[in-house]
Amino acid sequence: MKRQYKYDIIFDSLASPILETGKLEPMRQFIQHGTCTCYDHCLTVARTALAMAMKLPFKFKMDQLVRGALLHDYFLYDWHTVKLDKLHGFAHPKIALENARKEFDLTPIEENIIVRHMFPLTPVPPKYRESLLVTIADKHCANKEFFVELGHKLAKKKVFAPIVHIFSLLIATLPWT
Repeated sequence: MKRQYKYDIIFDSLASPILETGKLEPMRQFIQHGTCTCYDHCLTVARTALAMAMKLPFKFKMDQLVRGALLHDYFLYDWHTVKLDKLHGFAHPKIALENARKEFDLTPIEENIIVRHMFPLTPVPPKYRESLLVTIADKHCANKEFFVELGHKLAKKKVFAPIVHIFSLLIATLPWT
């Protein structure tokens, strides 16, 4: 039996009300970064944001932090093939917010997390500390997903495979990614 740590118990208790609805399941069919699905990406961002919040000396509304993080990319389409009026990076926060509002009762903090998570690409900054933390966690996770996948692709081409793979993993795990 796997031992559950305090952090895992807290995450599970905060995430399960949304995850158990099954409404996030469609996100499993859409790729977000590399080979990572939108579902897995949102789960990783929520876990990362919670871990960061638990280490920082500030008070956070942890339930809203986790809920907002789980829903931040709830846009429900394949952004690689769907053509929008604006580029996906600019358009998807509002689409995700519209979709989330249809399915869940959101607090102002959760709404702000969803609609502002692409800052600074979108010009209006996050309003709440929970929103800022999810924005940071999202950038961190997206970079990791991108660079790890890039390392796998380059390693398959056998071009300096070991060096490229190690370099990509190093970039993905350093604190500034």
